[in-house]
Amino acid sequence: MNRVNRALTIAGSDSGGGAGIQADLKTFQELGVFGMSALTAVTVQNTLGVQGVHPMTPDAVAAQIEAVGSDLGVNALKTGMLFSADIIRAVAAKISEFGWSKLVVDPVMIAKGGAELLQEEAVQAMCSHLLPLALVVTPNIPEAEKLTGRPIRSLADKKEAARKLSELGAKNVVIKGGHDASSETESVDLLFDGNAFTEFTGPRIHTKHTHGTGCTFSAAIAAGLASGLETGEAVGRARAFIQAAIEDGLNIGQGHGPTNHWAYRRRMEMKRSSCSE
Repeated sequence: MNRVNRALTIAGSDSGGGAGIQADLKTFQELGVFGMSALTAVTVQNTLGVQGVHPMTPDAVAAQIEAVGSDLGVNALKTGMLFSADIIRAVAAKISEFGWSKLVVDPVMIAKGGAELLQEEAVQAMCSHLLPLALVVTPNIPEAEKLTGRPIRSLADKKEAARKLSELGAKNVVIKGGHDASSETESVDLLFDGNAFTEFTGPRIHTKHTHGTGCTFSAAIAAGLASGLETGEAVGRARAFIQAAIEDGLNIGQGHGPTNHWAYRRRMEMKRSSCSE
């Protein structure tokens, strides 16, 4: 019997389909992983912004995780929007209970339109309870600034922030380069494994259609880990996945539109087809 790789996303719902559990499940499917979910909140949103957030109770979130973990099993998982300190503590307790080690934490704090998706008191709970369990944490620059309490203006600042997040317990830190204004032509994601730094570089795409990039990137890392890839390999493939998703844009919606979740697979199919000719 073939082994089925399974990944769990613990995150909020995006009614617009570009971010949250919708983006995560699409990414899992595209990368050949069976996706499961534990819903933390229902958001009312589209490409123009977030119009409402309706959180689940911590007990309801924990029960979903229990249902998945006790029956289907989890090879890797990711967290996205967790909303409150109580939900973070409940999620961390369940992850510890099951002993899941391949955890990707996407510290979702602010939506593309500026809406707050993580309560202020939840930041400390994330640092204290969730980051020590993380195999990988994937903040963008504003999120890294919030978590570390220090500004990031240079590569040296990014490296120092990565070290600080590593000291909080995360085994690997990826500081994403999408918000880095130092280069108009390229975007650099910085990986720190506790010892060495690795840069993943790609051309910067000037588009407003980047809704859900963080969710998709972290989900792609989790899919790679669920499939047995080493951390660096999983990050590298996730970088290629999100690069394709942004470059081959869908251009839908009046605001910050979603990325193209099937772009990477189609590129790989075309590449295989050309190699076989």
